[in-house]
Amino acid sequence: MVIVKLVLAYEGTDFRGWARQPELRTVEGVLSNALQRIVRGEPELSVAGRTDAGVHARGQVVSFPAPEDTDPERLQRAVNSMLAPEVVVLSASPAPDGFDARHSATAREYRYRIDLGPVPDPFTARYVWHRPGELAVAAMRRAARDLAGEHDFASFGRKPEERGASTVRRLQRLTVSRSGDRLEISARATAFLHQMVRSLVGTLVAAGEGKLDPGSIPGILAARDRGRAGPVAPPHGLTLERVVYGRPLTVPRSRR
Repeated sequence: MVIVKLVLAYEGTDFRGWARQPELRTVEGVLSNALQRIVRGEPELSVAGRTDAGVHARGQVVSFPAPEDTDPERLQRAVNSMLAPEVVVLSASPAPDGFDARHSATAREYRYRIDLGPVPDPFTARYVWHRPGELAVAAMRRAARDLAGEHDFASFGRKPEERGASTVRRLQRLTVSRSGDRLEISARATAFLHQMVRSLVGTLVAAGEGKLDPGSIPGILAARDRGRAGPVAPPHGLTLERVVYGRPLTVPRSRR
């Protein structure tokens, strides 16, 4: 057997998230069904990021063991012929022994897009949160500074189902940028809790609206109470942009 690594892009609107679920259409489900027609047996997929329903991906990574004679280029062409353009294999290649898309990753990078304009754009509406009206970007950046670093993010996500799993995560980067009516929030971490990015976005937006004091972030983190953070932002504005493999970033001690 060999390990095959796939880099995927997909439009998440019509999927109930990544993870296979009985009688529901998911990215893992359609990809597994396609791969079964190419490799012998049902592939055991490992994925870098288990995206929620409605969330998109530009650089998702999947790995699985396959027969030694598997041709990655042929596999890429075959899967794309069945699933594109909704799900596209951007690249397929053999991976080193021991590679695992989830456990070998050192960081995931997400981007959330917000449209502040007065009316929605029908050509981007599936990929941005249309939220008309101004936001105080300076207040959002102030809140983001206190969120960066290593913290217990129990106030910003669901606790993992694994017994004894920690809610401590290392948020390597959280930035807010604006160009015209488009505002983007980028987040990079070693790993994220379920709905953590969308909760971070909702909290930053609440700070930008003046509904949340940017200086209250340390208290929200310490509370470990999801009710203290801002609302969860809609899923369709979120995209998994990239998965990083290799040496992780060093977070300054003052940001931990």
